[in-house]
Amino acid sequence: MTTAATHQLYIDGAWVAPQAGGSLPTSNPATEEVIGHIARGQAADVDRAVDAARRALNEGDWPALTPAQRAGLLYRLADLVEAHAEELADIETRDNGMPRAMARFASVGGTIQVLRYNAGWATKLTGETSQPSQPGEWLAYTAREPVGVAGLIVPWNVPLVMAASKVSAAVAAGCTVVLKPAELTSLSAIRFVELVHEAGFPPGVINLVTGTGTEAGQALVDHPGVDKISFTGSTAVGKSIIRASSGNLKRVTLELGGKSPSFIFEDADLAAAGAAAAQSIFLNSGQICAAASRLYVQASVFDAVVEAIVERAQAMRVGDGMAADTQMGPLISAGQLDRVAGFVREAVADGAEVLTGGSPLAGPGHFMPPTVLVGTTHDMTAVREEIFGPVLCVMPFADDAELDELARVGNDSNYGLSATIWTRDISRAHRLARRLQAGTVRINTSTGMDNNMPYGGYKQSGWGRENGRAGVEAFTEIKSVFVGL
Repeated sequence: MTTAATHQLYIDGAWVAPQAGGSLPTSNPATEEVIGHIARGQAADVDRAVDAARRALNEGDWPALTPAQRAGLLYRLADLVEAHAEELADIETRDNGMPRAMARFASVGGTIQVLRYNAGWATKLTGETSQPSQPGEWLAYTAREPVGVAGLIVPWNVPLVMAASKVSAAVAAGCTVVLKPAELTSLSAIRFVELVHEAGFPPGVINLVTGTGTEAGQALVDHPGVDKISFTGSTAVGKSIIRASSGNLKRVTLELGGKSPSFIFEDADLAAAGAAAAQSIFLNSGQICAAASRLYVQASVFDAVVEAIVERAQAMRVGDGMAADTQMGPLISAGQLDRVAGFVREAVADGAEVLTGGSPLAGPGHFMPPTVLVGTTHDMTAVREEIFGPVLCVMPFADDAELDELARVGNDSNYGLSATIWTRDISRAHRLARRLQAGTVRINTSTGMDNNMPYGGYKQSGWGRENGRAGVEAFTEIKSVFVGL
């Protein structure tokens, strides 16, 4: 695929122009150069895509395929992604800005892994038999069936792997889909769907409608022919999807925002904890929903930990993701850069101190340096709201702080996506983990995602779970069957 091209929609197994015409430019956030144009899909195009998905669900080859045949298509797609891994990594870096190494190993590598993982679930979705208490002899069992046509809306921060994760889970369950990528980062999804076509999926099983959230995205959410929406993005948009889904009571899975706390105790491996704290917030320029953006450090080691993090931040090489030595790329857009810088300015006005970073770097490109704030408090917007940028708020906790108090501080948020604990006292770690309201708790590690582990949040971090058995079963309905013997 040539990134400078003007791309089309993929509906019913063919590349087609949007009915109303029109396109949207997409640019490299490191250079601000326009690198392509995507089709501006609108409601009429969503209608076509949903109709195609409905036909494929009920007619033709797809409903006749066995689970093993569905798995085979996903395995073939994974092989094609692997064969084009370097090309896909280049597209992802130029369109999103992430460092090339992250694009190759996390985004493209993660895509290959999740396709193969979810392919395995196609043959492992089962019901169960039960013993009713009604008089007589019975055979009673449950069956899992595809929920139907699924609308999949993915974000711009890790676009390729998010698209592959949702598509493969839905397809493994037997659904047909309409994929709507973020308008800022649609190029890797377009190339991915080109490989879908090459893999031989029947027409209409996987459809792609690019465009804006307010046009294509809203039309998909509103559409009465869509049975399920799986959305990853902001909490504000997630709430609007809940309201829009009431029309036909479509099923909804939401993976939303986070303001995740991390706790470092004085007995922790401080070198490992400090490195992980920096990695968590500066990875992908802080554009990670589970980034540990609130860091609480025991007072006795506060200065040492903060000094180590500041050193790491100042040593990070910020630049174009295609440069081999880049460790942190740009933010996705000028608007996002202004938003992140605004949070920092407001925190400083409220009394916070910037230890490093704090102001956007000179362009071209949307670059914000790694930023560390101290003197922050829980009434500051920077501590309460998701910044989605490389900004860390560090706060001390007393040496004699009780676990209940630490849990109260950690839970003092509208979000509940992730939390991290660093301590050698394993009893303390587990007791604090039980008290934290978070979908994922990491203990002495920065790792918190795996295809085999459910992922999602408490409170306003979302509804439902992705990944693992739960992620595939989210695309199914359960049917109970009673047979009188």
